[in-house]
Amino acid sequence: MTYIEQYKEGNKFFGIYLCKSKQVLKTKAGKTYYSLILQDKTGIIDAKVWELNNGIENFDSMDFIMVDGMITTFQGSRQVNVNRIRKAQEGEYDPAEYIPASKYDREVMYQELRQLVETIGEPHLRELAEKYYVKDAEFIKEFKEHSAAKSVHHGFVGGLLQHTLAVAKICDFYAGQYPILDRDLLITAALFHDIGKMWELSEFPSNEYTDEGQLLGHIFLGAELIGREAALIPGFPKQLAAELRHCILAHHGELEYGSPKKPAIAEAMALYFADKADARMETMTEIYDKADCTTDWLGFSRYVDSNVRQSSGYIQKRKK
Repeated sequence: MTYIEQYKEGNKFFGIYLCKSKQVLKTKAGKTYYSLILQDKTGIIDAKVWELNNGIENFDSMDFIMVDGMITTFQGSRQVNVNRIRKAQEGEYDPAEYIPASKYDREVMYQELRQLVETIGEPHLRELAEKYYVKDAEFIKEFKEHSAAKSVHHGFVGGLLQHTLAVAKICDFYAGQYPILDRDLLITAALFHDIGKMWELSEFPSNEYTDEGQLLGHIFLGAELIGREAALIPGFPKQLAAELRHCILAHHGELEYGSPKKPAIAEAMALYFADKADARMETMTEIYDKADCTTDWLGFSRYVDSNVRQSSGYIQKRKK
């Protein structure tokens, strides 16, 4: 099969893809059309069905569909104009080909993360981190496979591991740069800051919000877990446990971004900056990955609230 990342403007688009979402919409003139998001393991692409004729068979979201169309560009991003669709039959496709995954080796990332756990000196924080990231084989397996988002950034297999490792490494840099930071507290907070996403989001291929995720959210779920687990470790200092939970509760930085608390300690502030930096850079990476390698201005992105442009040096690197 031809993977989504391989298509360029003007290419014929043909093959079986997962219909991640299907919206039935109307143009300004009142004409019905379909807006789709198609997915394979290399990513997603927007698709439009403008003509609902006999060549468009019945299908729903999360169906595997045979698509025949053409790649165009809209506001700097590739898009499929679809001519024909039929629902694929079992045996025509391998589901593993349609689950997006991290570009990086998950085992290598996990070993890097485990090495960071081993550098935590405070015994109670170290015990807490080891309980999950060293000793719990079932958790480790699920953690390696989980995504960090439904969309926007790190919404792929291994996304939660990739994001957690990146945030922890940025925090490690901060701790070396700013002496006011308690490195052990900051690294532990980084390791657990998004742990609630394990229960906020379902497994692939759906990768949708669970009832628990919708009702409570990953920030509350993570802080709740830390409070419960810290209480089970003999002698865990109450103040330290509160500071760790505060870092989790404040890691989105602002109340309007979903944080129940704003950062009150330096470690919470550092975690907020690290989390935002990695999320934004991954968002930019994913915008670039979906763009044509010859296009400079890519249009306005609501995710970064800016008109986005690929730098000339990056365009040249992609062309090679």
